[in-house]
Amino acid sequence: MKKNRKGSGPHRGSKPASSAALLDLPVAKNDEVVIDIIGMTHDGEGVGRAEGYTLFVPGALPGEKVRVRVLKTKKQYGYAKLMELVQASSDRMAAPCPIYDQCGGCQLQHMSYAGQLAWKRQLVVDNLERIGKLQVVREDTSAGETCVGDGQDAGHSDKEGILVRPTLGMSEPWRYRNKSQVPIGVTEGGLVGGFYARGSHRIVDMETCLIQHEQNDEVVSRVKAIGRKLGITAYNEETGQGLLRHVVVKIGFATKEMMIVLVTNGERIPRLNEWISAIREELPAVVSICQNVNTRKTNVIFGDVTRVLWGREVIHDYIGEVKFAISARSFYQVNPAQTEVLYGKTVEYAGLTGNETVIDAYCGIGTISLFLAQHAKKVYGVEIVKEAIEDARANAELNGMTHVEFEVGASEDVIPRWKEQGIEADVIVVDPPRKGCDPRLLETILEMKPERVVYVSCNPSTLARDLRVLEDGGYRTVEVTPVDMFPHTVHVECCVSLVRT
Repeated sequence: MKKNRKGSGPHRGSKPASSAALLDLPVAKNDEVVIDIIGMTHDGEGVGRAEGYTLFVPGALPGEKVRVRVLKTKKQYGYAKLMELVQASSDRMAAPCPIYDQCGGCQLQHMSYAGQLAWKRQLVVDNLERIGKLQVVREDTSAGETCVGDGQDAGHSDKEGILVRPTLGMSEPWRYRNKSQVPIGVTEGGLVGGFYARGSHRIVDMETCLIQHEQNDEVVSRVKAIGRKLGITAYNEETGQGLLRHVVVKIGFATKEMMIVLVTNGERIPRLNEWISAIREELPAVVSICQNVNTRKTNVIFGDVTRVLWGREVIHDYIGEVKFAISARSFYQVNPAQTEVLYGKTVEYAGLTGNETVIDAYCGIGTISLFLAQHAKKVYGVEIVKEAIEDARANAELNGMTHVEFEVGASEDVIPRWKEQGIEADVIVVDPPRKGCDPRLLETILEMKPERVVYVSCNPSTLARDLRVLEDGGYRTVEVTPVDMFPHTVHVECCVSLVRT
């Protein structure tokens, strides 16, 4: 007979063996073990090993020794709950947010900011090496080493590999978000709005969020109070009844202009004039009040119909010297301070002298395109969303930029057509969604043969995959700069310089 798993107790006759025993695992459900945390996943969970068996432990940090209780086991790995810090990391700190443990919005508040920046760089390095099979330069990444000179190849040969710079962080990594999207619900006390409790759709009321702009907090709080006073009903996900689904607030950091979007389950808003009057009286910074109608049973926030209830259709903000009009449905980067840092790095890696033609392959409302246009001879932007292109054209006009052209369509269809028309790009910039570049776009880039490619990424794993394709097609990844667009969360953006070999 096979020996029992260590620590499982005596054999119990005909009683079925546990799944851990059947799989011959060193731990079983409800076992408590002390383990060393050797890393952290892209979701911010600590990674430890019990006799070689991997356990994921939410809340544990690299370098810690912890006592955990096993919650679930699978063949290759399991999940455990942190029970006791036997030895804490020097990066561990008390999360300043009082509802951090309940809310799923942030994942890293219990880690020092310097620790977060170092971990995000390492996350990028790990993906480049593991997924992209790319060689990374091993060098000192101590604070103070930030950026490369002129976007050229920085003197690194193929053998030396890719230089991954330290993550560019914020001097004040709080209150950075310019957009708040708050789900609305109801309790015995009336209308509430805040966040979904971790792992559920139960809404917990919230008055302040430390990564939101303070004025957004104030507006959401006032709108909830006005709604309660006027007897506005909240949408119920289960029954499909009730009116108010979300309150969305946007603020221009540079202009201080504010917009409120009321997302409703139906066209009619009772006591609308009273609501608008109260908002205008209590919140003078608000210059636009809009309604978005969403009657579908979905967790998608916006529906298809948006109308202005009072004031302007847009608010304005600046990234650097470039002015942008932001509508209720416009996509606009939520951290304008770090967006300027990211786009500045994009311009640097593009190596622009004022004589280049640039193609922006996922241009959105033209944010990167117009930023690049300050330094380029000609910029072409392409985006599949028609409304985004309309916004991009309006933003180009707003800034008097006549050397920028935008077209609706898929990049992999439009760019080859441009090439047939004789348009040759010196630089192609891509800023794709989390799923990365469409394979046909990568083929198109390899056929266009621009001297430089600048890849702006919000997902290190798909970035690494796409860089491998470009490397195999004749490009060399020279340098990568991670940028911390979302402090205290696990997300990291990257700007990447590639040159044609």
